Amino acid sequence: MSQASLNSLISAAVLRLRARSSYFGTLVLFAPVTESLTVEQAATDGARVYINPTYFATLERTQQERLVLHQVLHAALLHVTRRGSRDPRIWNTACDIVLNGIIGTIEGIGADPYALRDAELEALSVEEIYELLQREPSRYPLTDAIDLLELEDGRGEAGQGKVEGETRGTRRNAVLEAHWRNAQHQAELISLMVAQGSMPSSLRRELAALNPETLDWRTYLWRYLVQTPTDFVGFDRRFLGRGLYLDALQGESLHVYVAVDTSGSIDEQHMQVFMQEVQGILRAYPHITCDLFYADAEAYGPFEISAYSDLPPPIGSGGTDFRPFFEAVELLRRPHITSVSIYLTDGYGSFPPEPPANPVLWIVVAGGLDTAQFPFGEAVRLIMDQG
Repeated sequence: MSQASLNSLISAAVLRLRARSSYFGTLVLFAPVTESLTVEQAATDGARVYINPTYFATLERTQQERLVLHQVLHAALLHVTRRGSRDPRIWNTACDIVLNGIIGTIEGIGADPYALRDAELEALSVEEIYELLQREPSRYPLTDAIDLLELEDGRGEAGQGKVEGETRGTRRNAVLEAHWRNAQHQAELISLMVAQGSMPSSLRRELAALNPETLDWRTYLWRYLVQTPTDFVGFDRRFLGRGLYLDALQGESLHVYVAVDTSGSIDEQHMQVFMQEVQGILRAYPHITCDLFYADAEAYGPFEISAYSDLPPPIGSGGTDFRPFFEAVELLRRPHITSVSIYLTDGYGSFPPEPPANPVLWIVVAGGLDTAQFPFGEAVRLIMDQG
C-alpha cells in the first residue's frame, strides 16, 4: 500500500475520532503517523506512531480507529518515558490494561472484545498495576507484541560519551513531556468549547499521575516529618477544633509512631524500602524519635528504632484492624511532645470512628484503597522507583 493510500485511511480514521470525541480527536493531531514494515501491527516511540500498512488495511473502520487511538494514548500518557528501567513486557501489559479500560468507555468504539480487561486493575495507575503484576506474574499472560519502542537518545552515535548520551535522552524526555502536556491542554480547551467528548474517569486518573506538582511518597514523607511542631498547626485544621494547639508546645522534639501492616498486603521489599527511608530521616534529624508497631488485627510493639538499629522480625498475619494501633498510641502519647503517626498499609481494614489526636499519614501500597476514601489524615501512594 502506498503512503498516500495509508494516509487516506488514517485521515479517515482521525476524522471519525474527532466526530466521536473532540478530546481524543485533538490528541491524535499531535502524533504524526507513518507507515512502517518493521512493526507487526503498530507501535510508538512517544513522539510518532508507526503503523504497518498491510495490517491496517485488513481492519474494519472501528478497529482502525481503536488502533490509532491506542497508540496515541500510549504517547500522550508518556508510557514510553514513564517506564524507566522496568521490565518492558510487564510494563506494556500494565499500560494495555489501562488503555483498554479507557477506550472501552468511548461510545461507538469500545474495547476490542478480545482485549485484556480487568475492572479492578484498570481503575489504578500503570505504575500500580505494574507492581501488582510483578507480585503475581501468573495473573495474566504477558504481551509478546510490545508496541512501546525504545527512545532514540543517540547513545550509540560514534564519538559520543555516555554522559552526553544520557543528557540527550533526558532532554528528549523533557521535550516529549512538554509536547504532550500542551496537547492535553489544547484537547481539554477544545473539548470544553464544543461541549462534547467528556473525559473518562480512568483517563483522569492517568493524567493525574502526570501532574508535575504531585509529590512522590518519599518527598511527602520527608516533608511530613521534617516539619517543626508549629508547622503541624496547619496540617489538619480539624485538630484545632478539638483544642490541640501545637504552637503552644515548648521545644522542637517530634515523636513518630510507625505502624506496618502485617496482614499479608505488605511484602518484604516494600517494608524494607519504607523503613530505610524512615531511618534515613532519623539519621538526618536527631530531634526525631520513633516507635515501630507491627499490626494486623492487633498491634505488636512498640519497638524503639534508631537511625542504625536492625528491624525486629515482623509479627502477625491475620486480618486488618487499624484501631488497636491508634489506641496504643493514645496511651503512649505525651501531651508535651509533638507526635505524628504513619501507617504503611493497603488501606483495607477497620478505621476508628473518630480521628486520633495527632496527625496521621497513610502510605498506601499499589492496589490499595483509593486515597480519597481514607476517613482522616492524609494518604499518599507508595510507588517503587524503577529508574
